[in-house]
Amino acid sequence: MKRLNNQKKTKAKLPIATYDGILDVTLSGMGYVMVENLEKDILVRPQNFNHALHGDKVRVNVTRYNQAKEKMEGEVLEVLERRQTEFTGRLEMNTDFAFFIPDKAKGTPDMYISAERLRGAQDGDRVVARLLNWGKNAKSPDAEVVSILDSADENDLAMKQILVHAGFSLQFDDDALEEAARLPDVLSGSEIARRRDMRSVLTFTIDPPDAKDFDDAVSLRRLENGLYEMGVHIADVSYYVEPGTVLDDNAYSRATSVYLPDRVLPMLPEHISNELCSLRPNEDKFTFSAVFEITSSGEIKKSWLGRTVIHSNHRFTYDDVQQVIEGGEGIYKDEILFLNTIARQLRHQRFQNGAISFSSQEVRFILDEKSKPTGIVIKESKESHQLIEELMLLANRTVAEYVGRVKVNNQALPFPYRIHDTPDEDRLLPFVEFAKKFGYRFDTKTPEGIADSFNNMLTVLKGRPEQHVLEQLGIRTMAKAAYTPENIGHYGLGFENYCHFTSPIRRYPDIMVHRILQEVLDGRPKIDGKMKEKCLHCSAKERGAMEAERAAHKYKQVEFMQQYVGDEFEGVISGVSAYGFWVETVQHKCEGMVSIHSLELYDEFQLIESEYCLSGKRSGRTFRMGDKVWIKVISADLGKRQLDYEWVIKPGANGESTNTTNRSAVSKNKSAKIKERRKKKK
Repeated sequence: MKRLNNQKKTKAKLPIATYDGILDVTLSGMGYVMVENLEKDILVRPQNFNHALHGDKVRVNVTRYNQAKEKMEGEVLEVLERRQTEFTGRLEMNTDFAFFIPDKAKGTPDMYISAERLRGAQDGDRVVARLLNWGKNAKSPDAEVVSILDSADENDLAMKQILVHAGFSLQFDDDALEEAARLPDVLSGSEIARRRDMRSVLTFTIDPPDAKDFDDAVSLRRLENGLYEMGVHIADVSYYVEPGTVLDDNAYSRATSVYLPDRVLPMLPEHISNELCSLRPNEDKFTFSAVFEITSSGEIKKSWLGRTVIHSNHRFTYDDVQQVIEGGEGIYKDEILFLNTIARQLRHQRFQNGAISFSSQEVRFILDEKSKPTGIVIKESKESHQLIEELMLLANRTVAEYVGRVKVNNQALPFPYRIHDTPDEDRLLPFVEFAKKFGYRFDTKTPEGIADSFNNMLTVLKGRPEQHVLEQLGIRTMAKAAYTPENIGHYGLGFENYCHFTSPIRRYPDIMVHRILQEVLDGRPKIDGKMKEKCLHCSAKERGAMEAERAAHKYKQVEFMQQYVGDEFEGVISGVSAYGFWVETVQHKCEGMVSIHSLELYDEFQLIESEYCLSGKRSGRTFRMGDKVWIKVISADLGKRQLDYEWVIKPGANGESTNTTNRSAVSKNKSAKIKERRKKKK
């Protein structure tokens, strides 16, 4: 498998005049431009931002360079791409205009809004405002009100703030909605004639119970030659969303749907995502398909890629399919059981080829009619989920392999591969040493050896006390997956070629893949000179969506735990730092921090990074990742989205000694601390 050897930022020699990078504005107001492959960021002072805002892609000119310290200082020449154009905040009215005061402004200025752009907003209203332009010599940018927020609905306000802060527009442009509304609901007969007609083949979808955008379906039938024909059918979004349209521009700008606990911010208008392209049962739909001829033992004899028209016969939920798998009874049981057998074989083969079998739990909130969390459930990955997962992985890999063979002028065709690099050495080596303390040995000579070592460890770990800590730390050693035209393979999946083809309703790279694949099938592949730029944009928006999802999840955690302030729970230490340690409650999976200051009464603790723990200087007491502890919920701050816990000593629990000697030692330490503080006050 081709690899990039965890490229590190190169040391700067004499700098060139200009660089392109991302502006990071600190809380102090200073800016740093982060440039790919530069070891150190470029300092930019606020007076040299030249209207750039936090997160913007900018071109910066180096004005000072300290070669001895390898430090550069510069000024922004121009803003290449805004990370965020919409902001939440409040209005301050004047006679015939208003100023918009943004929330949580990280160097974001107040904005001027003329009377005709207020859209009915009044003084003091909380609104979403869109930055329109910022003249070269103007102190404030011009803006317009996009929507008025309901300050009384705290949850709605918080979710919208999270989305806007992550750089996502809350509404589609009117022109985009109009384009979507004009798209025909009836399938064109001439278009059907150009496609492979698979409406007579048994086809069904498998999705969560609350899903509305069914973007994938599977089909199965037995052929006369004794083989089976298995189809993976994906909503043909690229048929409806054409390049150069406002609809396409809006989709590219978002690049992904964002899934929060109480809502979805879709990449495409609902008329497309939930109606035209959704593969709903008993409706004919246009799809892009990967069709395989396979043996009863799962050997793939032939594959075909192209546009199709299908008719879904049934809509399954994952629970429906799981019942068939476990009980062997139900509608289309033979087809489901056969597909599950194929999925098992694909999964087994994938792990034999070096895929890593990390497992993760997904937490979902139970919400009432006002979106207030009333409970928390853990979503398990069962065989019904793995059935769909393996078939989608097969389709994605097949498309990437097919396009990867195409050359234009003896060069590889630019294509948005989904890549995943080998583990970062700086994170891997400390983890390997830590795992050795539990008896797990790693072969770090090759990427394949690392993967085998991980899988061996994960197999033995199950049910052991150290399982949680080693799984979590192992995941943190992994590189982040991304989109790029430079194909280095997908390490975590064990694939040399991989792309995203199966979710075009919610991911823009999948639309790009569909378009390129059709050009290749037509024999007219095109060179897209902006492919790298598009991949970087989609990767950045994906990270933004993940940040928004984490922030919204944290908000719901805090909101849920407000009812338990003062209560005590058992938890697992999920992280450590010099400032304290994080604990995830066993019962609710809600994470909060035990501050180092709250531990001062017991001992003086210091961080030992190689041990992933805090250690007491006098008592030798340690708080290590994976340890079980008891905590008390001290505060739940919705505004900061922050949970504060306090460590609680539970005699006889979690390794705490029941004898009086240990408890007396803690008590003496605590008493000594109190006396010391009293003396200082006197």
